[in-house]
Amino acid sequence: MARQTGSSAAATAGLLLGAAVALSGCASAVVGAGATAGVSLAQERSIGDAIDDASISTKLSASLLDDSFQLFRDVDHEVVEGRVLLTGKVEKTESRLKAEELAWKIAGVKEVANAIQVTTEGGFQNFARDVRISTELRGKIISDAEINGINYSLETVNGTIYLIGIAQDEAELNRVIRHARNIEGVRKVESYVRLKTDPSRG
Repeated sequence: MARQTGSSAAATAGLLLGAAVALSGCASAVVGAGATAGVSLAQERSIGDAIDDASISTKLSASLLDDSFQLFRDVDHEVVEGRVLLTGKVEKTESRLKAEELAWKIAGVKEVANAIQVTTEGGFQNFARDVRISTELRGKIISDAEINGINYSLETVNGTIYLIGIAQDEAELNRVIRHARNIEGVRKVESYVRLKTDPSRG
């Protein structure tokens, strides 16, 4: 195999990183919270908002980890225009409240939606089902020409789908929710999506 030069190796690394980001289920997934300028131009969020959201997300991850590795591991989050959606599952109510407290302490946070489940339900089968549901829904959203999928982020926890983002209109949001409800294994769909015309976005 030919040895890569420094510049070509860097380019390859960049492509691999981009592919990993596109396939990730985290906040930087292709359906939603990418913070690069190119992605931001395709979003309803401004570039400034996307950068601010990425900063909030990074700081919140650090705060969760500083508190405890378990909280960092068990709690997921999405950030859209300063609105933080907390998801995941913890065993104690105190952990749920602690995650919300940490989120509110981050500069720039305007709202926190705490959807963390307090439960001992879990296991590999549930995890595998949730991954399948999220992957299937992302595929449906991306392939639907009537949905601007870049504006949506999602998480699935114990069969419940949590949506956040910015919808062009009610019809688009209803299409997303309909796709979600038609996936096998989905128990419930919770939407924290705002319409593009929502005056509170200002």
